[in-house]
Amino acid sequence: MLNKFLLGIILVLGSAVAIADTVTVKPDHPESYVVVKGDTLWDITGRFLNEPWLWPQVWEANPQIKDPNLIYPGDVISLQYKDGRPILAVSRGGKSGRYVKLSPEVRSYEKDNAIPAIPIDSIKQFLTRPLVVTGDEMETWPYVVSSYNEHLVSGAGNKIYIRGLPKDASPKQRYAVYRKGKPYVNPRKDKNNILGYEALYLGDAVIEKTGDPASAIVTTSNREILNGDRLAKESENDVNTSFVPTTPNHEVAGNVISVIDGVSEIGQYQVVVLDLGANEGMQVGNVLGVYQSGKIVDDAVATKIKSREKPIDCGPQEESSIVCEIASGVADKKQELDQTDLVGYLGRPNTKPEKVELPGEYAGVLMVFRTFQNVSYALVMEATAPIHIYDTVSNL
Repeated sequence: MLNKFLLGIILVLGSAVAIADTVTVKPDHPESYVVVKGDTLWDITGRFLNEPWLWPQVWEANPQIKDPNLIYPGDVISLQYKDGRPILAVSRGGKSGRYVKLSPEVRSYEKDNAIPAIPIDSIKQFLTRPLVVTGDEMETWPYVVSSYNEHLVSGAGNKIYIRGLPKDASPKQRYAVYRKGKPYVNPRKDKNNILGYEALYLGDAVIEKTGDPASAIVTTSNREILNGDRLAKESENDVNTSFVPTTPNHEVAGNVISVIDGVSEIGQYQVVVLDLGANEGMQVGNVLGVYQSGKIVDDAVATKIKSREKPIDCGPQEESSIVCEIASGVADKKQELDQTDLVGYLGRPNTKPEKVELPGEYAGVLMVFRTFQNVSYALVMEATAPIHIYDTVSNL
């Protein structure tokens, strides 16, 4: 009987150790937490676990609760253990101890009060725009040919004229206005390899009258709209806000190559562009670590060693120089210098300092929420240090 009891303890401890390899509990986690408006599954899980992106692993199903895909403000979350592994329990309606499976699906919280997996407001505008396009992709889009009263710059409330609308275009259709932006490149890998171009979102317009040219009214504008800017029909489909944090099933090695707002230091909930896309196997929901690119420093010691090994060029034009006289033993000053001093005296002006790249330091976590052929958009979920352009992203 005692042996069976000990075996049971070993099995429980074994399961706890197994999950500890992937899920670790914060030592200072709260006993419970009441969900409030504005929370996310990521944030809530982060109160209890060191790895909030592993939240799908710690929620348990309870068929007694209707619609277990969502939790709501007022629900009480607590950390419990089941079969030796940590789980997050949800009490609802005053009945505690129920385990609610929070599946990856996240419904629109504009229609109800359910909380999302991640802060949707931070990325909603990027789920449909801006776009990443190829070099000549926008050349076939409708374009602004002029504006009412031939204004050079148009904005909200102005009328614009458009050519190239499709034949099935009709009044009241909504279009987004774009301008071809900067190319996405990673000079650390190949400065000549253009991964795509940003289609810079300028505003929205509604078709007023079809024809060639057609007329439209600018309803919103983030930037000035100019002749030659392009239009794309806005999608009528609902924006997908279902995000499941996942670990890439392959080794990932890339860089942050742009930040949407153009700031120098990138922090939490900012959108960045990665030089990894569908071609590299990136998928929506992939979670990656961000590591500050190692600084490149001069190695004085290695440079000094190299300078000793480098032969002195004492060709005919240099035979009379003090450097060659010292090196050849002609000058009396050589008697006053040891080898180390001689190296310092010679100076070795042609010896380039040896460069060393320091190891990268962990700076945060991001999650991919939209992929294109060669690049991806990702949201910085956590930032323990400032993140910069060309910092490295890889598996956690």
